[in-house]
Amino acid sequence: MSSGNVTGDHKAAAGGGDRARQAAAPGRLDLRALAPFLALAVLLVLGAFVNDNFLSLANLTNVATRSAFIAIIAVGATFVIASGGLDLSVGSMTAFVAGTMILFLNTGSLDGSGMLLFAAMAMAIGVGALCGLGNGLITTVGKIEPFIVTLGTMGIYRALTIYLAEGGSIAIKSQPLRTLYRPAYFGDVLGVPVPVIAFLVVAALGAFLLYKTPFGRHVVAVGSNEDVARYSGIPVGRVRTLTYILQGVCVAIAVLLYVPRLGAATSTTGLLWELQAITAVVIGGTALRGGVGRIWGTICGALILEVVGNIMVLSDLVSEYLIGAVQGAIIIIAMLVQRSLMRRQ
Repeated sequence: MSSGNVTGDHKAAAGGGDRARQAAAPGRLDLRALAPFLALAVLLVLGAFVNDNFLSLANLTNVATRSAFIAIIAVGATFVIASGGLDLSVGSMTAFVAGTMILFLNTGSLDGSGMLLFAAMAMAIGVGALCGLGNGLITTVGKIEPFIVTLGTMGIYRALTIYLAEGGSIAIKSQPLRTLYRPAYFGDVLGVPVPVIAFLVVAALGAFLLYKTPFGRHVVAVGSNEDVARYSGIPVGRVRTLTYILQGVCVAIAVLLYVPRLGAATSTTGLLWELQAITAVVIGGTALRGGVGRIWGTICGALILEVVGNIMVLSDLVSEYLIGAVQGAIIIIAMLVQRSLMRRQ
């Protein structure tokens, strides 16, 4: 292949796949980028009509705080999906990372040591990264479809959690440690809950990584056209593996906020979180086939899911037990809308 062709392919891989920036060109309205924010605004108006307390500061703060887990995990999922991958194991991975972290805390000193807590948090990040690395290597080196790989690891992580918990739950035994760790979820900084600050920081870092670095451009290029990206010299396998590692780290960060909330991990921890994370990503405008990634749209998608659930709880329109069904319907509708907008553009 000539150098001219390589240069042309590289441009196609790095620029041609970034449909989000193309759609945002002057004179063109990117409906897929705008749609989630319009949908959130409509839901806020609907919620105000459904219940007078919906727009109260306390309720909105609670909604934002509860959305933190899915929002953080969905940031990692944005990288995976934008690169053309998929991770169905994030819910089970959450349970496994939380379980191992609590077991580590329980094996240490029971005096509420800050060093022990710090070590446990670092270990959780490491376990999450290793879980993501495993998913990535099996997918890229083993050349197996990510759907199959992560479906398998979903069962593995869940089974390991049940085994570690001996069929029950894994709880933090030390009350001083619980007290020390409690502000990580229930605390605030200048009135802003810590989980909200956490997911905004993760989103900002994710946006910088995706939009402002060569790695982010490579992620979009790989998801847009894997063959062109490979011919352009982009290490496709390495890029995809790194996206899964990022996903594992995001899961671990979510765990750091989740553990102080309940102080325990069970076999049902993180159940169906993979559905919610993928739904948030798709609602946010990221193409499920890859090649487009929208971090802030993903955050908006996570907020939409929590707002929908909150409206269902505050009203009698639909039973709150049908939240999972509504979320499943949302992802189907989002895909139909996304496909319709693609045809128009």
